[in-house]
Amino acid sequence: MAMNTSFTIGIIAISMLLHAAYSTIQYRTLLKITEDEFTGPPYEVLVELMLVMVLSLFAGLTVPGNFRSILPDSDENRVVFVPSNKNFMIFNHRGMAFPTEMGLKLN
Repeated sequence: MAMNTSFTIGIIAISMLLHAAYSTIQYRTLLKITEDEFTGPPYEVLVELMLVMVLSLFAGLTVPGNFRSILPDSDENRVVFVPSNKNFMIFNHRGMAFPTEMGLKLN
């Protein structure tokens, strides 16, 4: 299937999702007017959301293109070796922003 067709299916899925949201809002407004309780979206909206899920999954898998195989001899797949003496390893991470001594005591 061509990429244009898959892209079009994705656009249709997004527009169907917006339609389902609008239909649910309109249904809730109708329930407020008739003073009924909201128990869930209508059956048609649920079916539409399931169809949107299938279409968007299809579009999400086909628009980016074909999957490529991972080549084991590629330079991008090289293994980074860790030094054997792990006592001198220093890691810079977000935890360094917090003080090491909190000084808080629980009563």
